[in-house]
Amino acid sequence: MAMTDLLSAEDIKKAVGAFSAAESFNYKKFFEMVGLKKKSPEDVKKVFHILDKDQSGFIEEEELKFVLKGFTPEGRDLSDKETKALLAAGDKDGDGKIGADGM
Repeated sequence: MAMTDLLSAEDIKKAVGAFSAAESFNYKKFFEMVGLKKKSPEDVKKVFHILDKDQSGFIEEEELKFVLKGFTPEGRDLSDKETKALLAAGDKDGDGKIGADGM
């Protein structure tokens, strides 16, 4: 399954473009812009599984760094600061990774 099976390619392009500058990533605005906030919990879990590159059931810090590339190959890598902020927001139990319920 591709990300564009769940989210509009145009919305993805706009959202990734909006945060192309270093240190500009805002996960709340990004997820809203790509349309994730309007999706059902089932669709959000499907997006999670696409982003979970090693299929461990979790998105670890090293996978988060490349989260924008998970939406489109043109996405940039997140900085360490941006990655840690996203991890802190989604890591509900403090284990250093995000489970499907953290999205």
